[in-house]
Amino acid sequence: MASSSSPFGWGPWKDTGLNFSATTLAETLDGGQTFRWRCEPDATWRGQWSSHQVRLRLSDTGLVDYSIPSDSPRTMVPALSAYLRIDTDFTALADTLPWRSDPHIANCIAAFPGLRIPRQPFGETLLCFLCSATKQIVQIKEMVALLAKNHGAEIATDIHALPTWETLATIPVDVLRKCLLGFRARYISASAQYIAERPGWLDETEQLPYPEAKQRLMELPGVGAKVADCVLLFGAGKLEAFPVDTWILKAMARRYDLNGWKPEQITHFGRQHFGPLAGLAQQYLFAYERAEARR
Repeated sequence: MASSSSPFGWGPWKDTGLNFSATTLAETLDGGQTFRWRCEPDATWRGQWSSHQVRLRLSDTGLVDYSIPSDSPRTMVPALSAYLRIDTDFTALADTLPWRSDPHIANCIAAFPGLRIPRQPFGETLLCFLCSATKQIVQIKEMVALLAKNHGAEIATDIHALPTWETLATIPVDVLRKCLLGFRARYISASAQYIAERPGWLDETEQLPYPEAKQRLMELPGVGAKVADCVLLFGAGKLEAFPVDTWILKAMARRYDLNGWKPEQITHFGRQHFGPLAGLAQQYLFAYERAEARR
């Protein structure tokens, strides 16, 4: 595809240097790691985090192009690079997983070549996964979109950032429920109060080693082991985290004969079997199991 400017204030398309299949790009952006991306009718992906907006598309050569608003600050390109972790070779990381002795993880890697884990803002990741309990991806995206629209700062016409935790602490629970949060509104409100009363708590938690960070997150109302691991994997870049949800329970029972194992046992097995990159293995397992279910 030729680089060109486009309407609505978007700048020209430029190359990220990343190589994806359409399937892997969709899984990376819309497979349950992130909830603020949508695929447009022309097959481009439009997403945002913090105050940033970006579009991504596959070029004719299989590389990923990006386009940012023409009035974006100079910090936008480095922010995109950090978000997509462009300097991290996820293919090389995947090659260190035990695929040579584990045929199932080998199949998963082959099905989603180049799968990567973006580094999302820590506080936003926590908010999104507090919305996730017992909900599917499309429902989580709807809740997150309503939180942004109703309570977040407008960063462009009809485009809103997610509300800060300090803002959330001021919003009554019954008002939060109007964002389709249900019982999650109580957890978000109580967590917001906790965080607002402890300036720097989120930054400190993000920087802690994995075990200590997980323990601190689980002090928050509504944050169990799975949510904590998701926040640390997707928002803090701690690739040793191994979140266990329904899909992973199914995968480990079907593929590894771990029938009847409890989530904490599965977490321990995953971290032991897959090693320091257990979180990357988890994403391959998760993507593969969902794809098989769709088939």
